[in-house]
Amino acid sequence: MKENPMNAQNDQPETVLDLFVIGGGVNGCGIARDAAGRGLSVALAEMGDLGGATSSASTKLFHGGLRYLEYFEVGLVRKALIEREVLLANMPHIARPMRFVFPLSPDMRFDATTPASRLLGLFMPWLRGRRPAWMIRAGLFLYDRLGGRKVLPGTRRLDLIRDPAGRVLKDSYHTAYEYSDCTVDDARLVVLNAVDAARRGARIMVRTKVIHAARENGLWRIETRDVVTGETRVAHARTLVNATGPWVEKVIHDTLAADTPAEIRLVQGSHIVVPKLYGHGRAYYLQGPDGRLVFVIPFHRHFTLIGTTETPVDDPDRPPRITDAEIDYLLAFTGRYLRQPINRDQIVWTFSGVRPLFDEGSGSATSATRDYRLILSEGDGAAPVLHVFGGKITTYRVLAEQALARLAGVFPAMGPGWTHDAPLPGGDFAVDGVEALEAELRGLHPFLARRDVQRLVAAYGTDAARLLKGATSPEDLGQNFGAGLTEREVRWMIEREFARDVDDIIWRRSKLGLEMSPGQVERLRSWLARNIG
Repeated sequence: MKENPMNAQNDQPETVLDLFVIGGGVNGCGIARDAAGRGLSVALAEMGDLGGATSSASTKLFHGGLRYLEYFEVGLVRKALIEREVLLANMPHIARPMRFVFPLSPDMRFDATTPASRLLGLFMPWLRGRRPAWMIRAGLFLYDRLGGRKVLPGTRRLDLIRDPAGRVLKDSYHTAYEYSDCTVDDARLVVLNAVDAARRGARIMVRTKVIHAARENGLWRIETRDVVTGETRVAHARTLVNATGPWVEKVIHDTLAADTPAEIRLVQGSHIVVPKLYGHGRAYYLQGPDGRLVFVIPFHRHFTLIGTTETPVDDPDRPPRITDAEIDYLLAFTGRYLRQPINRDQIVWTFSGVRPLFDEGSGSATSATRDYRLILSEGDGAAPVLHVFGGKITTYRVLAEQALARLAGVFPAMGPGWTHDAPLPGGDFAVDGVEALEAELRGLHPFLARRDVQRLVAAYGTDAARLLKGATSPEDLGQNFGAGLTEREVRWMIEREFARDVDDIIWRRSKLGLEMSPGQVERLRSWLARNIG
């Protein structure tokens, strides 16, 4: 049994951790999980909620990044495509296969500065800055084959005049290609990595800010502050991992008092959510005259998600908020395609996140690489620190593996990589086993509505049966706060998933904020104040 690594009484290293991770996003939680599973003693500090920033504000996709082929980032796309099916197999409850419809547009353009555009312009200058149909098909052909696709079906051509997907679009769109990628509940991905890390011995600390870290006697001395109570603590660790996303440079400068070994570019991506636009379960991948592409995706049963934008920002501490210009952009973009254009009154929710892109000095946010860099500072052979720059959600697991590989010299006795075939909590069932799991849960708890069973399986997988264990009636689940959220589930989120407040529960552990009324949300808030404090 690992000892409590934090010493609140004094600065003496009664217990020395192997690894201390700053940052509770997908990369930090992925590294903590991998390290704990290899037998290392681990603590993780997150100044807010797990996944409370960038990692819960993605477009909710496991994908290779089709458009990155235009930048010749074949290695990144291949790595992401291989991971796509690995992740799907390990979390079939929170990740699902989805087909994407890519309509051929009469005005298909892309950034004329991309390597693909420049190369095309050398041989066919009249096509410079355009995406001809044959080029899209060639890209999809490569996309189907780069990652050794095994589960997901390949690309096919669609006649939009006959296919139901065409009914959503204007009559001017006649042809499309349909290809495969996966959707994922990004916030639950982060939480479940943290849950699994904790089950393997890691200490996960939310609302805990690292206020100072320095090398001392061959170790890292890390001072933290509880942002709710103000209590400070000290930990000691052999290694430090800076996985703070948009704050990676700020932590290097302000917390570690060091010079940054690299730079990032901060880009805001914003999304809008509207009531369900169509009945079929496919998504759309739309290309605009500015060369950018936007997704239109079925979202949480009754809604449609649209995004994303790319707006440069300069301050990670400024809370990201969608701008009027971004809303106008997404409405105008989709208006070129949709038979029934969306208006502002239909928007029920917006969310924005700041992506930290590794800065290679490229000309635009669109062209900046989505790959990551791991930079190890060894401090004259003692107390190394590993900085994580950039990255995308699809490659978080291989990023964690490579992070541990970079630290192999510090921990020569640590265990081998193990996460490739290791399901996340609740994910220990087959990719095509969702319906069987739902049927089993309905049989055990026939009083549950079908929609509630579907939601619980999509969030908890096989752990849904543990959450509901012993319940034979609605009363056994305690108070119902609305939209199927019960006291039993809220306590599960608090006791096992590190939830602390209303937003943690209704926006990150679930998206029930989309369905709950203000009165229901207030009732939950009052219950938390009385029962949790």
